[in-house]
Amino acid sequence: MSQCNYQKELEKIIKTVEGTPASAVPKVFLHSCCAPCSSYCLEYLSNYFEITVFYYNPNIYPEEEYRKRVIEQQEFIKKFPAKHPISFVEGEYDTERFYRAVKGMEQIPEGGERCFACYRLRLQEAYNWAKDKGFDYFTTTLTISPLKNAAKLNEIGEEIAASGNGTLKFLPSDFKKKNGYKRSVELSEEYGMYRQDYCGCVFSKRERENRRV
Repeated sequence: MSQCNYQKELEKIIKTVEGTPASAVPKVFLHSCCAPCSSYCLEYLSNYFEITVFYYNPNIYPEEEYRKRVIEQQEFIKKFPAKHPISFVEGEYDTERFYRAVKGMEQIPEGGERCFACYRLRLQEAYNWAKDKGFDYFTTTLTISPLKNAAKLNEIGEEIAASGNGTLKFLPSDFKKKNGYKRSVELSEEYGMYRQDYCGCVFSKRERENRRV
């Protein structure tokens, strides 16, 4: 697995777009796992890019939790004073697709191959949505979490981009760097956001409940 410093790679790209006229600002299709994680990512990226937040998380359990997170995401985007436009797109809440993707990996602890399959599912869907719609980059908020494998996320994203026609690129990131995760917690408090206490899927929910026993 690559030891690349993805935050530095992101900074290099940002340097190439700084000062771009508003009419020519690059467009990013940003997969978001939840509003709190998106908060710092949007604060940071919206200074340089026009962003469409893609809420695609068929892993989230139960549906009530999913709906709560969707609303929180939409509300944050409405309230946040971004330099460049931020829009919102919701993907399909097809839980069976998630269960098919992780079949046989149900007992693997959080952070392992089951999570990697979930990363791939969501990043591939982000790519599929963005590839023919004029976006310059696609990426994900998931790298902001200290519990997520940023190297694996970037590896999967780059692999998906390389399999395409080359016009849509993966935007590298490690949003937790430079106190990004800390800032997301501050923004969550500032905006009074709902912060869930488990990643989202039924397996992570069970793990969290078992640790409490």
